[in-house]
Amino acid sequence: MQLGMIGLGKMGKNMRDRLRRADHEVIGYDLDEDLTDVATIEELVQSLQAPRTVWVMVPHGEPTHKTVAQLGDLLDEGDLVIEGGNSFYLDDQKHDDHLAPKGIGYVDCGVSGGIWGLENGYGLMCGGREEHVEMAMPIFDALRPEGPREEGFVHAGDVGSGHYAKMVHNGIEYGLMHAYGEGFELLLKKDIVKDVTGCFNAWSRGTVVRSWLLDLLVESLEKNPELKGVDAYTTDSGEGRWTVLEAVENEVPMPVLSAALFARFVSRQDNSPSMQAVAALRGAFGGHEVRMLDDEEASNAGPSSGTAASSGDSKPTSGSGSAEH
Repeated sequence: MQLGMIGLGKMGKNMRDRLRRADHEVIGYDLDEDLTDVATIEELVQSLQAPRTVWVMVPHGEPTHKTVAQLGDLLDEGDLVIEGGNSFYLDDQKHDDHLAPKGIGYVDCGVSGGIWGLENGYGLMCGGREEHVEMAMPIFDALRPEGPREEGFVHAGDVGSGHYAKMVHNGIEYGLMHAYGEGFELLLKKDIVKDVTGCFNAWSRGTVVRSWLLDLLVESLEKNPELKGVDAYTTDSGEGRWTVLEAVENEVPMPVLSAALFARFVSRQDNSPSMQAVAALRGAFGGHEVRMLDDEEASNAGPSSGTAASSGDSKPTSGSGSAEH
């Protein structure tokens, strides 16, 4: 199948590569001249055969709104737009309202898998009309992990439901990561425990707390057993906040997820072992930058001691931003 991909950052580039490995033709566009296959979005659309399918993988908010609006002017009736960034679910209805009168289909797709998705596959959560989801099913099947479709893909429901499911997924992720972080801090504090890394490693097979996140934490601890020098400063992509706000709106008690979100706010004020673990985990599964205390001290010393931002940091269409995956 032929696909246009807009946004070739951490996620988009790997997704393009995985699809090409599955013999799909992917034409990608990015502001980074070293990554892009075409010079403009117009050229990308012109390179695709009707009915066209274009996957948008840029930061949520204004970059996504502008890209979808531009595609609405360039595509024709029968074409399809898939929005795969970490967008707020209510934005999806606005995008669909803009495209539907033109006869252009719209599918929102939450994507999980981070930098590991290229090899392991991506968990996909889609929202939209049945005919539009089916139109792109060869793409979804190539991106998801091997095995039964239902274990790596879901058509969650109406437009917006895919991003809503991804929002809840990331809220749960916040809670899991923080639980591991708190356990790490308690083990670290107890003087009778001599092998903290070994404890986590022993939990990785056969226990009820085993998970991929646990495996990634063990990997981080094997490299740096006490996470010395890791800055506990931890950002949040927005989806944790949205999940808590939805919980309030729907009167669903979420004390664990709320506490995990607020702990990230605390991390920006004080360094703690539990938040060091959360920061290291974000770097392990999503390729997010892990700030080191030495880096902060160097940056405080003056601009000459820092390093220049990478080109992708300043280009809004180069990827899906700093969101959790």
